[in-house]
Amino acid sequence: MTRIPTTPAPAPKRWTLGETPWQSPRSARPPAARVIIDNDFAGDPDDLYQLVHHLLTPSVEIRAVIGSRLREGDGFYPHGDSATQAAAIARDVLDRMGLDAPGLVVEGSNTPLAERTEPQSSPALDVILEEALREDTDLPLFYVAGGGLTDIASALIAEPRIAERMTLVWIGGNEHEGLATPPPGGMQIEYNLLIDVLAGQVVFTDSTVEIWQVPRDVYRQCLVSDAELRTRVAATGTVGRYLYDETVAVAEAVTEHGSLHPGTYALGDSPLVLLTALRSFFEPDSSSSRHVVMPTPVLEADGTYTARPDARPMRVFTQVDTRLMFEDMYLTLRELDTWLSAP
Repeated sequence: MTRIPTTPAPAPKRWTLGETPWQSPRSARPPAARVIIDNDFAGDPDDLYQLVHHLLTPSVEIRAVIGSRLREGDGFYPHGDSATQAAAIARDVLDRMGLDAPGLVVEGSNTPLAERTEPQSSPALDVILEEALREDTDLPLFYVAGGGLTDIASALIAEPRIAERMTLVWIGGNEHEGLATPPPGGMQIEYNLLIDVLAGQVVFTDSTVEIWQVPRDVYRQCLVSDAELRTRVAATGTVGRYLYDETVAVAEAVTEHGSLHPGTYALGDSPLVLLTALRSFFEPDSSSSRHVVMPTPVLEADGTYTARPDARPMRVFTQVDTRLMFEDMYLTLRELDTWLSAP
């Protein structure tokens, strides 16, 4: 199915990043981290939930939103300009939210890496390098990726120094032996990794960037029921209705192709919000979720891992706090829509 952004009716009110006009001034605090969002918004609409939720969470400062590519021939959007399309969808979402943020959304590369030593140029590449090399802030920088890794890999190739200046939180990659097994009928190479395997190899094997990985077995934990989406997303107002309608369109398309719909949907990109914007108050960390620390393995071309005992450590999450993650999303959606609809 091809998702094309429509022209929404202008939101009745406008706001800017750094504002949360629907919240009490007493709850306002300075952001605790910077975030660059990178997602394939032309694909599975779970990334739209992540985008809206992240933008509504004042504990982080969103520095850029990168529309990144899908793999060639992807069923969601099979054309060769999927990064361009992703950026257009992200801008459409911001407009529906009433968010004025000129220049926040940038386009990633429409082309995967051709080799592990040559970056792909794009507007996103320049933005990543500029933000990562800033000297005027001590706020930690999270690069959160819910799709392929073409753009962050290109930046790491272009300027390896940025590896020491950020943490990559990635939704993707196969299961790790001893921690989980692949799902029945699962793809041999996990969906997000398959978008650009060479980019994954750059990030894991060639770079020194710190990785927090949410592999396939963990993002598949992020299930919500259709009843939740109807009553706690769609019922909140225009933004929630849009998110729900996008999800229903996918479910209907899948059903038309003969697959059964089990009554749930995986909002698998939402841990990007949980692990960066919903950290613990004291000694800030992703304390409500569970992870193991291991040496970063070599990532092979077939998606498997080869142990490298002397490599830099990485986090591999084994469980995410879905209660905190989804309750916060439902309530912030309701706050936004209540404010937008108030006289």
